[in-house]
Amino acid sequence: MPDDKPPIPPKPVSEVWRPDLVRLPQLTPARLVFRRFGHGVLKFVSWLCLCVTAEGLENIPPQGPLLIVINHLGDADTPAIIPSLPFMPDALGKIELYDFPILGKLMDWYGVIWLHRGRPDKRALRAALDGLAEGRIIIIAPEGRYSLTGSLEEGSGGAAFLAYKSGAPVLPIVVTGTENEAVYGHMRRLRRAPVCLRVGKPFQLDGQAAGRKEALGQGTGRIMEALASLLPEAYRGKYS
Repeated sequence: MPDDKPPIPPKPVSEVWRPDLVRLPQLTPARLVFRRFGHGVLKFVSWLCLCVTAEGLENIPPQGPLLIVINHLGDADTPAIIPSLPFMPDALGKIELYDFPILGKLMDWYGVIWLHRGRPDKRALRAALDGLAEGRIIIIAPEGRYSLTGSLEEGSGGAAFLAYKSGAPVLPIVVTGTENEAVYGHMRRLRRAPVCLRVGKPFQLDGQAAGRKEALGQGTGRIMEALASLLPEAYRGKYS
């Protein structure tokens, strides 16, 4: 039988080019206060809108350097994951959000590393590497966008590159139940959406492949398989 499913659109490429905005945010006293405030706000939003069941929190290292990799299902991923962490990580965010009213300013105050998607954004990678060299904790979604299928899409090589170059351990964290239609559907009925969060064990990439391209491919596969191993079969997608 022919496959009636429409083809999945290609990964997005940022049309905006703002390299002047890409930097590792300085952890000023004002920014640290704002991050603590933001952590509290996300906890409240999570409590109000979500019912999160968490597993494996004991696997979270107490400090960096650390590269956290996550799957990406919807808007609720952040309020599901961040309140479960004992710290506020640095995060990579798509540059398009910078111009969003209110949200873009809040994200800039928090201090995200702005990223141009679908392009070789060396400034963003350099900023993330500098952060890991300082012992910071960086969070990244290797899929590069919300999954359009509800399951894992192909990962990009940015996370593997950061793990290889920095030598930082990789911590996989997955969520299920954060799809927009599920979360907003429950909110319309004045219910909290059930969400499951699972934290895997940290690991490091060994980089034994002969060439750089092969190493990035193998490293990306290892990262995505680590995420898939924490997910139910229906969410594993390409990595079933």
